[in-house]
Amino acid sequence: MSTGQPPEVAAVDSASLFTVALGLQTPWEVREVAFDPKAGRIDFAVGFARGTRFICPHCGAEHQPVHDTQAREWRHLNFFQFQAYIQAKVPRVRCGACGKTTQVEVPWARPGTGFTQLMEALIVALCRAMTVRQVAQLLGVSDMRVWRVLDHYVEQARAQEDFSGVTAVGLDETAARRGHHYISLFHDLEAPRLLFATEGRKAEVVAQFADDLEAHGGCAENIRDVCIDMSGSYRSGVEEQLPWANITFDEFHVIQLANQAVDAVRRAEVKSTPVLKRSRYIWLKDQQDWSRRQLRQYVDLRRLNLKTHRAYRIKESLREIFRLANSREEAEALLTRWYSWARRCRLAPMKDFAKTVKTHWDGILNAFDSKLTNGRVEAANGLIQAAKAKARGYGTVRHLITIAYLVAGKLTHLPACPFANKQCAKAST
Repeated sequence: MSTGQPPEVAAVDSASLFTVALGLQTPWEVREVAFDPKAGRIDFAVGFARGTRFICPHCGAEHQPVHDTQAREWRHLNFFQFQAYIQAKVPRVRCGACGKTTQVEVPWARPGTGFTQLMEALIVALCRAMTVRQVAQLLGVSDMRVWRVLDHYVEQARAQEDFSGVTAVGLDETAARRGHHYISLFHDLEAPRLLFATEGRKAEVVAQFADDLEAHGGCAENIRDVCIDMSGSYRSGVEEQLPWANITFDEFHVIQLANQAVDAVRRAEVKSTPVLKRSRYIWLKDQQDWSRRQLRQYVDLRRLNLKTHRAYRIKESLREIFRLANSREEAEALLTRWYSWARRCRLAPMKDFAKTVKTHWDGILNAFDSKLTNGRVEAANGLIQAAKAKARGYGTVRHLITIAYLVAGKLTHLPACPFANKQCAKAST
């Protein structure tokens, strides 16, 4: 019959308890625990028994004697609301085998850092949801210390990524900062993830991607399809570095150019037709996204026989081809009729756009074969830009690229959050 009393627990002193709690193993153990409530911190003094011998970090020889020690300190996960630190005199061994005197690596932290591994894992987890500045302020450390942690683990995780199955790639750009500063982003279109990011948007970025792909077990010859915008530099880079790949210009980028042409017609016409003022987004948005006010405004404007409305109809008819055509042959027949109409429309921006379509004819039609789209690429770029906006920009392009990998790379080898458990994993799925 149960008495309702808790089971017996072996009594342990605080040092032994914290040795277990910190996951320390022989020869390391907690020697002292110092608590300073005024300073808001708790310190764990960690040591090893006199006469302990260690493995030489340089050559791996065992049972090497301690030469001397150096005092070190690492920030650990908070203990309740108090900052926690591990302090230890880290030994250096004088190896009789290789003759080197080398500092031993402690099991709770990687070399050269002031954080424990668990603390760094928490920093990485926090930075996936918060800005680096917010994380730094929360932990009471400098931004650069947080960036060094992110740079290390993102680079380490990317080094273990496997790109051997990549066959379809989406390439796009996103702004790094104000002015003409961009980074190029290469995405895996089949298992949507960011593969590679680099500064610039010239043709040579494709060569950089090919080298990075090979470094991660991929093969440039396996890339059968590349989905890009109509940038001449991207197109020439793909044709030079991946000449066997089919180039696809997807609907998003084609309609994006069409919208620019429609807006050019509107800007020219608004000078003589003031009623067009404040109507820009009617002509650029999908009808399904119009508000009631915009719908009423469109109904009123379309009765006026405007050039802008004519340009809008040309653009929408092109959009309908992407929606309705079920094959390349059907799309080409519809696109041929559309091109004839656009070239005879007497609207200079739309005629120029029609010429652009003709120049990229095969790539546009390839979309109906490959069924590829950069929609997921644009969604990932949106996540990156949202992170940049939340942080109010980044000081360096390298920092933006690090965050891009963190939020869009779907890296599988980042350290697990120290508070993660099976229940949390089930809830996240």
